[in-house]
Amino acid sequence: MSSSGPISGHFASARAEKRTILVDGLTTGYLEAGEGDPVVLLHGGEFGASAEIGWERNIDALAEHHRVLALDMLGFGESAKVIDFTDGRGMRIRHIARFCEALGIDSAHFVGNSMGAVNLFVDITSDAPLLPVRSLVTICGGGDIQRNEHSAALYDYDATLDGMRRIVQALFYDPSYPTDEAYVQRRYEASIAPGAWEALAAARFRRPGLDAPPLPSSRRAYDRIDVPTLVVEGGGDKLLPPGWAAEIAGQIRGGRSAVIDAAGHCPQIEQPDAVNELLLGFWAELDEGATT
Repeated sequence: MSSSGPISGHFASARAEKRTILVDGLTTGYLEAGEGDPVVLLHGGEFGASAEIGWERNIDALAEHHRVLALDMLGFGESAKVIDFTDGRGMRIRHIARFCEALGIDSAHFVGNSMGAVNLFVDITSDAPLLPVRSLVTICGGGDIQRNEHSAALYDYDATLDGMRRIVQALFYDPSYPTDEAYVQRRYEASIAPGAWEALAAARFRRPGLDAPPLPSSRRAYDRIDVPTLVVEGGGDKLLPPGWAAEIAGQIRGGRSAVIDAAGHCPQIEQPDAVNELLLGFWAELDEGATT
């Protein structure tokens, strides 16, 4: 399946409504569409990321069968630009859990891309998971990020248009993305919205004299996962090594893996039809198993 190419305009979803809610006093933006079993979508952690940019090509298709909630995690999109310097990831996970409580969600299918996927893995393999996960899909998040020019583009972003072009090049397999000026501009504008760059850059601060922290590791207690799990790899991912998804899925009881061809680190954007079909098929199979 060929790539759909960049979306240069704004908000391709026709069905989703943009909403905000206060969660423990913090403004929280999210998109909502559809009815039925809840699906919670968690975007990636690159500069300029948001629920809208990360999931706009998926919401409508998924909402034909499910209640879809795409959340702006703290520091991104329309959500509060805050950071916990001692437990930034933990703060985001707790915020997601409290968001679910506020919306009355006690069980949901969770899907995360990149940082969103890592957050899911970190929570569900912890001693005391907080998120109400019925099933889990992680997309290009959980493996060992490679140290190369592409990961450097993500971690060393200087809030310039050229810097954002390097991020877009790192994220996508299709070379048309970094050459689409409107698409790069759209992500750039998201990255320099009030407080957006500061919130992400602050998470990378370290006291003078300290070594740089290691990149996220794939080593976790996967044997603790007891919900249906699908681990998805981009066949052309520039940030993760080939085969990481199958390696992790093999450590999970009943875990499955899939590779999306002609896709980089964001297959749900680059190959939305393939990802939507994969997700809906996974959930439909779970429903069939529950009724037999």
